[in-house]
Amino acid sequence: MKVLVVGLGGVTNGGKTTLAKRLRKRLPNCSILSQDDFFKPESEVEIDERGFKQYDVLDALYMDEMVTSIHTWLKNPTGFSVSTAEMKSTHSNLKSTEEVHILIVEGFLLYNYEPLNEVWDRRYFLTIPYEECKRRRSTRVYQPADPPGYFDGHVWPMYLKHKREMEENTNNIVYLDGTKSEEDLLSYLYNDILREQEVLKK
Repeated sequence: MKVLVVGLGGVTNGGKTTLAKRLRKRLPNCSILSQDDFFKPESEVEIDERGFKQYDVLDALYMDEMVTSIHTWLKNPTGFSVSTAEMKSTHSNLKSTEEVHILIVEGFLLYNYEPLNEVWDRRYFLTIPYEECKRRRSTRVYQPADPPGYFDGHVWPMYLKHKREMEENTNNIVYLDGTKSEEDLLSYLYNDILREQEVLKK
């Protein structure tokens, strides 16, 4: 059985989760793992000198558990895959690729954690400009809610810091413009992943 592990990383509110869910619907034998599911409880998240909870750092996440979950999937991808029965009529042309199982891992901080670097077959990174990111973030409801000044005081500076570190230490990242239409991004990712499947099968 062949497997393909795809990282879909990027800035907060860049469209990662939406794209991952839409890809799962279109790709046979596809599962999703979300980094947001590995956040520590609020009581375990550090607070800085300004009173901001430090959510946008690796220490706010159970990263060891995330790595374990990915390796568990690698050992038994069929235990996690969604059913493709409803897709076969509309995706009959993909039957030849169904022996390849795909895991899409989506999250805001995927490529800065050394133990994960060995698992990626494909790495994508969504970017959007500051103003658009701030606008989108303001429309979302978080638990706990963002306190005043949190985006400029913590979220955006941490994004820039981690992006810089990622660029210095990681290769083979495909950067995606998150301001493009959802359909354009979906089409690009879908076709690119299909090409990776074909390479894997050879």
